[in-house]
Amino acid sequence: MSKRTTEAARARIAAQREALRKQEQRKRITMIVTIAVVVVIAAVFTVWTVRQGTSEEASGGSVPVTVEKDGTVVMAQPGVTAPVVDVFEDFQCPACKQFEEVSGPTLKNLATEGKAKIVFHPITIFSQEPTKGNSLRAASAARCVTDGQQWLAYHDKLYANQPSESVTGFTADELIKWGKEAGVTAPDFDNCVREQRNVAAHQEFSSKTMSTQKLGGTPTLKLNGKELDTNVAFVPSSLREAVESAGK
Repeated sequence: MSKRTTEAARARIAAQREALRKQEQRKRITMIVTIAVVVVIAAVFTVWTVRQGTSEEASGGSVPVTVEKDGTVVMAQPGVTAPVVDVFEDFQCPACKQFEEVSGPTLKNLATEGKAKIVFHPITIFSQEPTKGNSLRAASAARCVTDGQQWLAYHDKLYANQPSESVTGFTADELIKWGKEAGVTAPDFDNCVREQRNVAAHQEFSSKTMSTQKLGGTPTLKLNGKELDTNVAFVPSSLREAVESAGK
C-alpha cells in the first residue's frame, strides 16, 4: 500500500470517527433536551395542581338535611336561607362524580358552618342506553330514601359506586345493598327500588328542571341563581371564596 493510499485510509477513518462523535453528541443533546422538557412539564403540572387547591376534609359536623316532595334535597342550618347553592347533578355523570370527590366536602362544610343553603337537584340528562337506564334507576332509588341524613349517605354511596358509561349498572340488587350499607331504614325501601316507583316523577322533574334552568349539562352549580364557572366549582378554595363573598 502506497503512502498516499495509507493517508487516505487514515483520513476516512478519522472522518468516520468524527461523524460518530457528532452523532453521539447529538443523541446526548436530544436526551438532555427531552429530560428537560419532561421536567418542565412536570413542574408546570405541579404548579397547576397547587393552584387548583386541594379538597377540604369534611368537618363531620351536624347539619340538617331535608328531602323535599319534588325530589330536591336541602342541606342547611336552621334559619340559613342565603346564599343559595343549587347543585344540578346526575348520578351516572362521571363529571358529577369528579365534582363530588373534589368539591363535595366544601359544600358540606359551608352548610355545616351556616354559610350557605345547599340544594341538590338530582336529574337525568342521558337519552341513550345504558346511561339513561342507569341514571333513572339510581335517581328513583334515591327518592325511596326519606330521611335526609340517610339520603346524603346514599348519595355519596351512589357516586362511589358509579358504573362505567359503557355498561349496564346500578342494578336493583346493588342499589338495595348500598342502601343497607348507607344505613337506609325507609319502610319498603327494597320494593320501592325494585319496582322503580319514582321513575315517572323523576323524568318529569328532570325535563322541567332542564327546561326552566336552561341546563347544558351536569354538574351545574348556581350561586344565587347565577351559574358558576367550572374553574370555580371544581376548585375548592375558589368555590368557598365565591360562596362566602356572596354571603357578605
